[in-house]
Amino acid sequence: MNTPESSTLGQSVACPSAYDAALLFPIPRAQARAALGLDEALPFAGVDLWNAYELSWLDPRGKPQVALAEFRVPASSPNLIESKSFKLYLNSFAQEKLANAEALRALLTADLSAAAGAPVAVNLIAPTSPQAFPVSVLPGELIDSVAIAIEHYGPPAPELLKADAEQPVEETLVSHLFRSNCPVTGQPDWASLQIVYAGPRIDRASLLRYLVSFRTHSDFHEACVERIFLDLRARCGCTRLAVYARFTRRGGLDINPFRALPGTPMPDNLRLSRQ
Repeated sequence: MNTPESSTLGQSVACPSAYDAALLFPIPRAQARAALGLDEALPFAGVDLWNAYELSWLDPRGKPQVALAEFRVPASSPNLIESKSFKLYLNSFAQEKLANAEALRALLTADLSAAAGAPVAVNLIAPTSPQAFPVSVLPGELIDSVAIAIEHYGPPAPELLKADAEQPVEETLVSHLFRSNCPVTGQPDWASLQIVYAGPRIDRASLLRYLVSFRTHSDFHEACVERIFLDLRARCGCTRLAVYARFTRRGGLDINPFRALPGTPMPDNLRLSRQ
């Protein structure tokens, strides 16, 4: 079984000189999900939305071509794709001659779907296109200005969450204060979070304290979002719930996991100013 420790994370690796699909390093989701008490019957649907800003290849005459790329990996896939291996794989196309952008998209789709163990949607975008990741904002009410003292920075503490069943609401809350850490390198991962829910009103101060309790926690982006979804659902009695995290870019890639109750529409790709 592939484990994070056996990946290229934290290792010095030369930039690939030729296309190589074997660079992709899939990691089974099952182990991290088992630690959260999950089995194959997932209580959520979702997607891991990746954006690539460093993608280039050669046309048949050897002229470099460039594009932006959006990848949607279903949360139901058995594997996630380790991010450094993803970066190395994308860079392996730099000296590869391809007939056109569609030939590249077909290769990306086949290789990434094989690594994830489920169909991955690939969209290539010209840098000059109006669809080329314009900067936007996460809709919702910002909770970061709540005046509170915080003393707990890890491990994640769901017991901090409070909700008032006497005040049912439907609202969208946003925070830009989230930080967790890579489980292999220990390097920080920064994100903005959007929480859309219906049910007992979540106390803003308790939610902010809870999110900050991930600050010294080590886990992959996807597992952090799944933990937040499960804790909110269990502690706050949400009848409608979606958690969307927009992580800052690393190595030309940003990762944006979305987890929601089944039947919730998948999110728009809202690139933020920090991305």
